[in-house]
Amino acid sequence: MRRAVIVILDGLRRDMVNAAHTPHLAAFAQSAVWFPHHRSVFPSTTRVASASMATGCYPARHELAGNTMALVEQDRLVVHDAGHPDFLQHKRRVTGRALGEPTLAERVREVGGLILFSNVSPGAAYAHDPDGHGHVYHRAGSFGPGRVPVGDADHLAIGPGLDGDRVMTERFIDEVLRRRRPAVAILWLGHPDTTQHAVPLGSPAHLAALAEADRHAGWVIGAVERLRDQGDDVLLIVGSDHGHQTVAGAIDVSAELVAARLKAGDGSEDVTVAANGTAALIYLDPEHRHRAAEIAGFLSSCPWIDRVIAADDLASVGQNGSHRLTIAVTMRSDADPNAFGIPGKSLIAAAPSGKGVPVGCGQHGGLGIYEQAPVLMVSGARFSAGFSQPVHTSPVDLAPTVVAHLGLSHDGMDGRPLQ
Repeated sequence: MRRAVIVILDGLRRDMVNAAHTPHLAAFAQSAVWFPHHRSVFPSTTRVASASMATGCYPARHELAGNTMALVEQDRLVVHDAGHPDFLQHKRRVTGRALGEPTLAERVREVGGLILFSNVSPGAAYAHDPDGHGHVYHRAGSFGPGRVPVGDADHLAIGPGLDGDRVMTERFIDEVLRRRRPAVAILWLGHPDTTQHAVPLGSPAHLAALAEADRHAGWVIGAVERLRDQGDDVLLIVGSDHGHQTVAGAIDVSAELVAARLKAGDGSEDVTVAANGTAALIYLDPEHRHRAAEIAGFLSSCPWIDRVIAADDLASVGQNGSHRLTIAVTMRSDADPNAFGIPGKSLIAAAPSGKGVPVGCGQHGGLGIYEQAPVLMVSGARFSAGFSQPVHTSPVDLAPTVVAHLGLSHDGMDGRPLQ
């Protein structure tokens, strides 16, 4: 039986995969193909990466532009947290569709189906199957085909901590891999990402979370080996969605635009800023589009900005101008080490709500070296054990690789099969 199993350790940096910190993953790398040039999408956030993995397409086509993003509603820009459980269903009501492209769940519905167990934000989990073609299990609500809620006894009743990841992994192995046996099984661990947002990278608490996440991944790797011994042809993908960098400080991009007289005031609708960790998306009301060049020029002069991506360059980062997105920025970053010797620091775009990651802890979203250094390892048919494949890859390549293993077409995807 041909099957695909995907394990994502949210937020795992590539340089953290080694015998000291993640021995199970380091051992797996010797039996898999290692992709040393794997990059995230932009913004390098879980919700965007989830939709990109699910569709094999960049945000310009799947339409989930950021962890935080704006929609045009009754001719007004409204900023949303895409992690909210109802966001994609709300987007469907506003735009007519949850995502702009078919998901992996839809493509494999008739050939064994898809089951996802996830312990990240509900919006990121539901981005894998917002139309209800398969089964999605999450603590905020678990759904079967048609988005019909599963029974209480079947619900994934866990917390967001490491204990929740452990319980989820044990259930995934026993129920999904051994008994239900779908064509595609996905386990999306919440750690080390959740821990990294709360503690310094390289700290004892961080290293303990890495070790535990590595142990959970090791259980799945072992279970897949047993399935292969029983005759199953299993494609196993182990990786992450993005890396992390240390927060060096926060900049209120919206307030800076107000101070420069490029935005009318706090909360004004002429210019709208959607903070995305170490990046920000900037939307302009049509009556103020003529100010785009001036705003881009101002931002380019700011010492707290690494790169300004103007409207005519959005395609270079997989975005477009939908819903009046006009400019994107990545915050200043460098390779300086933190207090624990872990390189990579970034400024973050302050969120209007005041919710943010503390200075000294981990964050992501932009184009910094380490947030753009996630992990990708693949083992199975046509993947040579212990080989390092020096090609550039991204989350959009996972779905094509899975459907190729299952003998299906990847037509319509931006990515390509890695076989």
